[in-house]
Amino acid sequence: MVIAIGVTGTGEREVLGLDVGPSEDGGFWLQFLRNLVSRGLKGVQLVTSDSHQGLKNAIAATLSGSCWQRCRMHIMRNALAHVPKSATMMVATTIRTVFAQPDASSTRQQWRRGSDSFRDRFPRVAELMDEAEDDVLAYVAFPVEHWRQIWSNNPLERVNKEIKRRTNVVGIFPNPASIVRLVGSVLSEQHDEWQVAKRYFSAESLAKLTGRLEMIPIPLAAAR
Repeated sequence: MVIAIGVTGTGEREVLGLDVGPSEDGGFWLQFLRNLVSRGLKGVQLVTSDSHQGLKNAIAATLSGSCWQRCRMHIMRNALAHVPKSATMMVATTIRTVFAQPDASSTRQQWRRGSDSFRDRFPRVAELMDEAEDDVLAYVAFPVEHWRQIWSNNPLERVNKEIKRRTNVVGIFPNPASIVRLVGSVLSEQHDEWQVAKRYFSAESLAKLTGRLEMIPIPLAAAR
């Protein structure tokens, strides 16, 4: 099950769509995004997701002019996979200091300092950070007030947990349509809650965005 959520130009969160399919398949992602566009999605400024090449290609093909943000939690997991368990806390803490910086310049400087600090002991981590810098730090081009909401898929992961809790009760679904019905009902409830909740982005922070386009999707990722 894949789900897309977004934030409108006035700051409210919305459920954009859902589908069932192979999340590693670029063709599936292309079809999914084209369907969102055909239903009216436009003005996308940023998409946050994990690093599936098929998904990245689909974003580039369908959401022209948007930026892509690589989820910070996913890059953290990728980095920790290259270090022994005894060093995971140190490496994780070093990388987290990047996201505590107050502005774009200091964020990039701290990222590079962290990469250099790993170069001798954990060269694969340093190489990963070098390659991923622009993708992981794409969020710094947006208002500081939005950083915590756009640098990871955490807002969508919380929705995923509720979906997993509800679907685990069923266990086995007879067909994709039955999955869509149940998950769709969960997402409908979530969508309605968001409409009466506090704005995800304030009007003041949105005013700092150039272009004031209609929709600014945040996380787009697979819910498995």
